[in-house]
Amino acid sequence: MILLKMEAVVKKSRNSEEEEEEEEELCDVEDSDPQELHPPSYRINSSREIRLLAIAENFQRQYSLLHPDRKPLLLCPLNECGVRKFVSTTLRPTTTSHCDLLTWQGCASFVSDFLLLEPLDPPTELPSQMLSSTSVLLSQKGNSFEFSSLLCSLLLGINYDSYCVSGYAVRETCLQDQSLQLCPLLDSEDERVQSEVPDQEKQTEKKYTVKRPRELRSRFLIQQEKKKKQEAEAALAHKKKLQEESEFQPPDDFLRGLRVHCWVLVLSGSRGVKENFFIDPLTGNSYPTDSADFLGIEGVWNHLNYFVNMQDCSAGCAGVVFDLEDSKLWEPVLFGATSRKKLMLHVLDQNHEKPPRVFEMPRSWVSYISISEKDLEMLYPGGRKVTRYRKAKLEKFSPCLNADGLVTRLTTYRDLHCSEVATVKEWYKYRNDSLEEKEINQLENITSERFSPGRLFHLLSHRWKSLRSGTERQMEFGRGRKDGLLRTVLSPREMLAFFEGREDFLYYQHVYFDQVDPSERNHCKPGLENLHILKVLERFHRNPSKPANKDVAERLFLVPQGQMELTYHLMEHRFIPSKTFLMKPQTGLNFTTDMVSIFQVDQTEKPPQFLSLLRMLHAMMIEEDKLAVNIEESIKEIATVVAHREQEDQQVDLWTPSRSAPLTRSKNNKQAMAAEERRWLKEQNDILARFLNNKNPKSLSPEEANRIYKSCLSEFRDRMMEHSNLLQTRLKQESEALQSLQTWHEQHKGDFSEKEIQHLLFKKTLQVSTRQEQLDRHKKLFQKKCDALEQKLRRDPRLAPHLNT
Repeated sequence: MILLKMEAVVKKSRNSEEEEEEEEELCDVEDSDPQELHPPSYRINSSREIRLLAIAENFQRQYSLLHPDRKPLLLCPLNECGVRKFVSTTLRPTTTSHCDLLTWQGCASFVSDFLLLEPLDPPTELPSQMLSSTSVLLSQKGNSFEFSSLLCSLLLGINYDSYCVSGYAVRETCLQDQSLQLCPLLDSEDERVQSEVPDQEKQTEKKYTVKRPRELRSRFLIQQEKKKKQEAEAALAHKKKLQEESEFQPPDDFLRGLRVHCWVLVLSGSRGVKENFFIDPLTGNSYPTDSADFLGIEGVWNHLNYFVNMQDCSAGCAGVVFDLEDSKLWEPVLFGATSRKKLMLHVLDQNHEKPPRVFEMPRSWVSYISISEKDLEMLYPGGRKVTRYRKAKLEKFSPCLNADGLVTRLTTYRDLHCSEVATVKEWYKYRNDSLEEKEINQLENITSERFSPGRLFHLLSHRWKSLRSGTERQMEFGRGRKDGLLRTVLSPREMLAFFEGREDFLYYQHVYFDQVDPSERNHCKPGLENLHILKVLERFHRNPSKPANKDVAERLFLVPQGQMELTYHLMEHRFIPSKTFLMKPQTGLNFTTDMVSIFQVDQTEKPPQFLSLLRMLHAMMIEEDKLAVNIEESIKEIATVVAHREQEDQQVDLWTPSRSAPLTRSKNNKQAMAAEERRWLKEQNDILARFLNNKNPKSLSPEEANRIYKSCLSEFRDRMMEHSNLLQTRLKQESEALQSLQTWHEQHKGDFSEKEIQHLLFKKTLQVSTRQEQLDRHKKLFQKKCDALEQKLRRDPRLAPHLNT
């Protein structure tokens, strides 16, 4: 076993561990070149890192001897400065303050969108170089290993038990090729449509309906015909699908099983994760651990250790057991090193013995991973990302990049070759006209727009379709309109309107037009006949303040015939409503009782007299004139909305959100910020920059040099003392909190879950031990750091001539 052969190396490393920790801390005051942009940890290795490289090299050599049929492991690739670094130290657990990056879904989506893939070349070999996450974020590009390193660092920072996985995957996964997969936006749209259909069907269902006459046919024969029809349709659809797949079958991959890939493994037990799963950092999608897209695993690593897979992956990852504590299944590079599971068990065990000291993983050499608001705003490399799916293409843009506010465009095609466009759906942001979505269906010649609430006319959606006879338009409105209009549909032959919350209880209106060009309608003369209207049907809700046989439920105007029909609401225990038929008198004729016909369900009620009938006819004629005015205004309003939308499309204005201000920063401001950043970097690398205050070092006098020398040392000692006092204060606070928690636990023992209490004690004990270690190390290195700074100042060429005199 490799572990037995590694024990000698590990034992030798234990004796001088304390001395190397001291040397590592002294790196903060080492000489550095102000011209270098990378921190010293990028360009040099500490003593512990050098020992780790020796251990890894010995492990790699013995691994190759014991397993000559397996490929070498990726243990110590070069970083951006050409320095070999162990892969575990490349991970830098990072916690961000952005709410979008507090879940694995948000982190995976950010990494896949923010970075551009550079495929491995050759695809069957491990990369010789692996850049830090800070450099990858700066360049916005990297290979799958650099993708995974950044994603794993973010997940570790928000307490996910995550690991980078080095292994093999299918060609499409390695090349970020999703052309054979369905677009996730299409799936969500289909689910939304399917969920809405049953609701609409439920709304149309009525509790009491007239039964259809029984069909005198055999039910068995009807079922057989229906079954044959369904089978024929299914066979036809299957045949069409097979034909499409055969026409667009990708060629066989001769490198299957050899293509190297890196992805992320998330183990259960943290952040509510119940089952292990994979994350592909190139797409941000999650997969089960038995997914056929991943063909094998060589090793996994986090910031604490590296584990080599000793299980057979000839059948893929389906049978792999991810118990990293089992050394028979996973061979660790650092035997006995700390792991998450060991640390939790160690702290929860109150009567534990102090474990033997072993060589632990050095801290990460990577600087703090900083993700700014500008990074989240721009997101995509160059501001644009294009992904091709099966019969679809998805384009994403950074906000405020396009003049029309376009942020997403989804194009679907009829064929697998993506040669004929079917639909184009676009999403917008920050438009003054409140446009959010626009969809163009080129197959059915339909265009749809959706708006956010608060725009002119309270318009929420606008849909139009080109017909042979003209254009059909459908508009939906918000609930803030005075007329209560919710939806209207206008076509050359009819107009429908749906209302809500009106005082007259109107909720439905259907207008039938004559077959004539709308431009030929006479809008100057009043009356329904001048608008070439054939029929108008209106329906009303029940008005509880009126009797049912006096409350109109349906009103029908037959314009060419000059007739009007009133249908009233049903009375209790009645199945037939009362009705009234009225005939408009012709010009020059007087009103007669023959012009009104009344059907009353309640026979005990007296029929209305002549004067009442005359008043009823006169009121209905007035209502007809009002109705003509309302219909004309509705048509004009629709035309006004259409004209206004055309004008808005010709001149699109965007409003700039507050956090988008960096996108519109002037060139002068960018140059000033760059100069400020260079000045800040210079001060960070030159400890005397602030004390010299831009003064020429050659003009320094011995008194000024001694004053700067003493001021620098004095300030450094004061900072060290302040830090020591701060550590002592924090240790005292954590100790008092732990003591209070233990006292409270003794007093309330049995009242609460013992598991939860032990978890709280574990966290608090860990905090106390961490504070104590920090304070002990600070006291131990206090004087050594001061001496190192003093020697550095004496060797500084700007002060040395004056200090030695």
